[in-house]
Amino acid sequence: MAALPALVSVMTKLGLLSNMQNHLISVVKQEGIKYANAVKRIPEPDHSADVLYSCHMLEHLDRQEAKLFLKEAHRVLIPNGIIRIAVPDLKYHIENYLKDQDADAFVQNIQLAISRPAGLIEKLKHFIVGERHHLWMYDGVSLCRLLFDSGFGSPQVLGAGQTTIPYPGRLDLAERVPESVFVEAFNLP
Repeated sequence: MAALPALVSVMTKLGLLSNMQNHLISVVKQEGIKYANAVKRIPEPDHSADVLYSCHMLEHLDRQEAKLFLKEAHRVLIPNGIIRIAVPDLKYHIENYLKDQDADAFVQNIQLAISRPAGLIEKLKHFIVGERHHLWMYDGVSLCRLLFDSGFGSPQVLGAGQTTIPYPGRLDLAERVPESVFVEAFNLP
């Protein structure tokens, strides 16, 4: 969508894109990020990436799609390459629910349930943008287990800002704190 500025402009004027979505589009354009369906194929050669970073994407995949994505991650990562995944932390949301006892806020925050689009604008937005709800949720333990079961070595939960990546550059290592959990693992040879 970043490559189609006229479409972005029209969608913004119609209220189909939020400020956050517009900001993401500008970052994508500025950084030269390309679209890929990471479940089907990450457009990189085998064993060519030192690091693969996924932020708030895995929860939008069902369990089978998550396994296919991790298989692709194996393919593109070098031996002992690092995968870093950030997802909404189910444990964080459950602890908030237990503290405030607000079931409506809990369901809304974990985004497992969505309202059907009503009205022309909402239906158009849904048609263009697609589903935005979560299909699965993780905590640190379950995400480590998924990585381990998918053949990655030494999965570990890291605190916001912590990493095993030698030179993380401009990666946001504290994306969406405090609601995120961060897990890293190594691609076994």
